[in-house]
Amino acid sequence: MNRLIITLIFAASAILLNGQSILGTWKTIDDEDNVEKSEVLLYEEGGVLYGKVIKLLEGATGTHCSNCEGDKKDAPITGMVIMYDMMKDGTTYDGGKILDPASGKEYSCKVELEGVDKLKVRGYIGYSWLGRTQYWYRVQ
Repeated sequence: MNRLIITLIFAASAILLNGQSILGTWKTIDDEDNVEKSEVLLYEEGGVLYGKVIKLLEGATGTHCSNCEGDKKDAPITGMVIMYDMMKDGTTYDGGKILDPASGKEYSCKVELEGVDKLKVRGYIGYSWLGRTQYWYRVQ
């Protein structure tokens, strides 16, 4: 009986998470200093996921991307698309890039829901195990 209950709980959790969308506004938490930095809007265009900074929070270390290159050099971080070309792969999004405005570096990226209001964001170079993970939290 206990196994049946546990199995039903896991099945219900999986169904709820699979039906949950990652679209919406998320609060970013820096994985190095555990400080809230920004709010990012995740949205889809043509089946591709993008993330745009819509608000800098008190913990943000800068307002412009001074270390970025190209057209993002010295551009305001608010309004900047920092996640792009993410394609849905089952319950995750992968294959795109994410920009770290503090360093100006771009990384391969993978995102997936860890709970209804918790998003796992993994930035990496080459292989997923060569990277960093941040957890973002849904803004209500």
